[in-house]
Amino acid sequence: MNEDIIKKVRKIEIKARGLSQQMFSGEYHSAFKGRGMMFSEVREYQYGDDVRNIDWNVTARLAHPYVKVFEEEREMTVMLLVDVSGSNRFGTQGQFKEELAAEVSATLAFSAIANNDKVGVILFSDQIEKFIPPKKGRTHILRIIRELITFQPESNGTDLSLALRYFSNVTKRRCTAFLLSDFIGNEKGVAKKESWTEALKLAAGKHDLVALRLVDREEGRMSNVGLAKFYDPESGETLWVDTGSAEVRKMVDRRFEEHGKELDQTMRRYGVDMTTLWTGEDFVKPLRGLFAKRS
Repeated sequence: MNEDIIKKVRKIEIKARGLSQQMFSGEYHSAFKGRGMMFSEVREYQYGDDVRNIDWNVTARLAHPYVKVFEEEREMTVMLLVDVSGSNRFGTQGQFKEELAAEVSATLAFSAIANNDKVGVILFSDQIEKFIPPKKGRTHILRIIRELITFQPESNGTDLSLALRYFSNVTKRRCTAFLLSDFIGNEKGVAKKESWTEALKLAAGKHDLVALRLVDREEGRMSNVGLAKFYDPESGETLWVDTGSAEVRKMVDRRFEEHGKELDQTMRRYGVDMTTLWTGEDFVKPLRGLFAKRS
C-alpha cells in the first residue's frame, strides 16, 4: 500500500472515529433493531408474561406453566451494501458520491466495532464485485476503508436485485444492514427476472435494513449552460442536451423529484428506513435524525 493511500485511510479513520462518537452519543443500541434475542432459561409463569413464550414441553412435564426467558445477544453483525457502479463516480460539491459512501461506511463501521459488533461489506455493481465477511477489530475496519477508496469495479452497471439476493443468501442470522446507493441506473443492469423490490421485500423481512440514498445537488437541478454534452458512466452513452431550454430543465427536476418519491414509497411499503445524504454536506445530522426516529 503506497504512502498516499495510507494517508487517505488514516484521514478517513480519524474523521470517522470522531463522527461516530458525535453521531450516536451512547444511543447506538437503541438505534439498531437488528440485535437478536437468544434463549437464556425457563422460569415459572408470572402474571403479565407473554403467553407466546410459554414452554409447553416443560409446562406439560411439571404440570405448571413455565415460560422461556430470552436475553439480548451480546453482539450483532452490521453489513454494508455499497453501490460501486459508474453513477457513483460523480460529484460537483468537492466530493464524489463514492467518497461520501466511504466516509459514511467508515463512520458506521467504527460505531459497530466500538460496541463489539462485527462488520461485513458487499461491494456491488451489476455483479457482486467483492464480499468481505464480517469481523471485528480496527485492522478489519482499516481494510474496509482501504477497499472503499481504492477499489476498481469490473462493471459500471447497477443491479440492486442481485445485491439484495446475494446479501440474503450469505447472511443467515438477522443483522442490521445499510444499503448505500444513489438508486440510479438499475434499469440498465443485468436483465431482471423479477423486480428489485421483490428482493428488497425478502431482505427487509429477514433483516433490519436501512437505505441511505447518496445524491449530488446537480442531479436535482439542471443549470443553464447552453448546449451541453452529458456522459452516462453506466452505459457509456453520450447525449447532447439543450440546458438553455426551460422545459428541459423542468423535466429533469420533475424526474428527480418523482424518483425520490417513488423510492420513499417503496421503502415505506417494506418497512425500510431511508434518508438522503448529499455530497459535500454534513451527513451526521440526517443520520442522527433517522436513528432518533428508530430509537
